Amino acid sequence: MSSPSQSLTLWAGAWLSGRAAPDEVIDALHEWAPMHLVAAAEADAKHRAGLTGQDPQDGAAVLLTVIRRADPAGGSGIRLLLPSPGDVRGLPVGIAFSAAATAAGEGVLVGAPGTPGLGLVPTVEGPDVLRWTVFAVPAVPELTDLPGLGEAEFTMREAVRDAAATLTGIRTVGDDGRSTDPRAEIAAEIAEYARHRYPDSIPQRAVRILDAADQVAAILTVAGRGGGLRAGSATTLDARESALRPLWTAVRHARVGAVDAALRAPQHG
Repeated sequence: MSSPSQSLTLWAGAWLSGRAAPDEVIDALHEWAPMHLVAAAEADAKHRAGLTGQDPQDGAAVLLTVIRRADPAGGSGIRLLLPSPGDVRGLPVGIAFSAAATAAGEGVLVGAPGTPGLGLVPTVEGPDVLRWTVFAVPAVPELTDLPGLGEAEFTMREAVRDAAATLTGIRTVGDDGRSTDPRAEIAAEIAEYARHRYPDSIPQRAVRILDAADQVAAILTVAGRGGGLRAGSATTLDARESALRPLWTAVRHARVGAVDAALRAPQHG
């Protein structure tokens, strides 16, 4: 699992559709941090989310209450967003939630398309604390341009090959000036992703796509890391970033497409 937003989307979607217990959602979130704080970004968001009393509120269970309130239909209106500067597909235009999600590189949108909804954006506040900021969304946009499982699986097979080729062509030099073998670093990145499990109810094809996306992301993370994989010059650095950028885009789109298809698969009702 690549992010708290991905965990929340998959597990809350499974819960809303009757395929997971609330405690399972909370346990999955606690893998990211033992303490979760939920705060409204503005008064409208606080009212719409049903948040009362102290701000922020403590507890991952508060997130479930907020999501249930925004998606009473049962999982059909929750989606993962993984925006980046220049690639903001799926985000509502010109609102605070979109800016915050883009800055964080992730977010969760809850609500039926065409109706008011809520946006959730996580930020790390310390080694043991994750804050979820709740934003009011005037109108949830329609789903567009999401790859199906077949397209996402094909894209990830190609991306694994291209990422491996890109890494092979990058000069890897450690801080001590010696050549380094990035395979151990890639394995450590993949192991960190694998620490976060998926709901048993999601299709195995979606799991394969998400695992492949994690593999590509691990390669790209190591390939793009400074220090242990320093570029020899500004020109080399620019070339490396240009090579990695479309692969990161493919990873984000595959993750979003696989998560969306998993939540809407027949076994989810």
